[in-house]
Amino acid sequence: MNGTETIGVLGASGAVGRAAVRALRDLGRTGLRLGGRAEEPLRAVLAAELDGRGRVVPTDMNDPAALAAFVSGCDVVLNCAGPTYRFGATAARAALAAGARCVDVAGDDPAAEELNARPLPEAARRAVVLSAGTLPGLSSLLPRLAARELDTTAALEAYCGGLEPCSPTVAADLVLSLTSGGPAGAAYGEALAAVRGGRRASRVLRAERDATVPGFPGRVALVPFLGEETVRLAGALGLERADWWNVHPGSRVHAVLTALPAALAAGEEPRLLEERLSRAAAVDLAGRSPYYAMEFRLTGTSGGVPAERRLRLRTTSSYRLTGAVGALAADAVARGAVPPGTHFACDVLDPEEVVSGLVALGAVDVLVRDAPDPGRPAAAGRDEEEEGEL
Repeated sequence: MNGTETIGVLGASGAVGRAAVRALRDLGRTGLRLGGRAEEPLRAVLAAELDGRGRVVPTDMNDPAALAAFVSGCDVVLNCAGPTYRFGATAARAALAAGARCVDVAGDDPAAEELNARPLPEAARRAVVLSAGTLPGLSSLLPRLAARELDTTAALEAYCGGLEPCSPTVAADLVLSLTSGGPAGAAYGEALAAVRGGRRASRVLRAERDATVPGFPGRVALVPFLGEETVRLAGALGLERADWWNVHPGSRVHAVLTALPAALAAGEEPRLLEERLSRAAAVDLAGRSPYYAMEFRLTGTSGGVPAERRLRLRTTSSYRLTGAVGALAADAVARGAVPPGTHFACDVLDPEEVVSGLVALGAVDVLVRDAPDPGRPAAAGRDEEEEGEL
């Protein structure tokens, strides 16, 4: 593999896709094909990010013939288009049918289940990497990186969130996640749940409306939320306890997200709910600087004594971060560093290489890896309650 393989980027004119194109260029990838529904925005990306060197092929994820034409001749397809819970494994199946490999910045459990339930003959010889973004993806890679500095791991606290625009695709996926996105047709994750005794436990945590968290400026709202990725992570690291907190610095977005389940159940049109989310994000962001942060605290043992490792990441845009993770995954697949089969990114990408790559690409503004003073006790988890509120 010499860097000239053809990599097709679906959704190349979106915030994630454009960041992925830029990252692939910086990784030395020259054979890029840009796909999306509208030709003019794609040509703008081609001119601004690639100096006109590349190919624009308008396509539509809803049009099987157009999608087949786009992936034909690609060595790797990087899917940055969405909403992911609407399209599932559409991009991956099209890529495999054309003899290409595929990376999806999202995909998650529904895409994996679809690919494994109805495998194409080519799937056994081609690599598919799902959840190669910020969350899911980096959200599991970073704790695994911190775990390398411990002999054993027992507990994880994670805090992720930020203050940034909410794109139409993200808004659509947030609404769709209430009824899909998890394994076996379930919703994406469970509020107030956590891992206890190495297993999923419902309603053991409570939401907090006015809290402070290191790495997040000002007062924030915290919502405990357990997704399948965290459950798998707990199993991989042998964690007895895992608390995952979604951090909401903006009061408007937090209020809309809190009201979403009831609004959807009452029959409100999803499109209107999506627009409400995007407007709320814009109001929260007005006059403030955008950011996205991830804070992980992992406890266990090192040298036979209790120890803690912390990892903090901050960027001005989770969209840029997701595009960079996807580009690094596509580069790894193109180099033949990922074996055939359907994988989640956290299971086949090297965490140290990903973090080093993100820093080199300029996708990370702050990255802190530290170990507290040996005499300081490990951070305790937040109070548990039998009942909670979202």
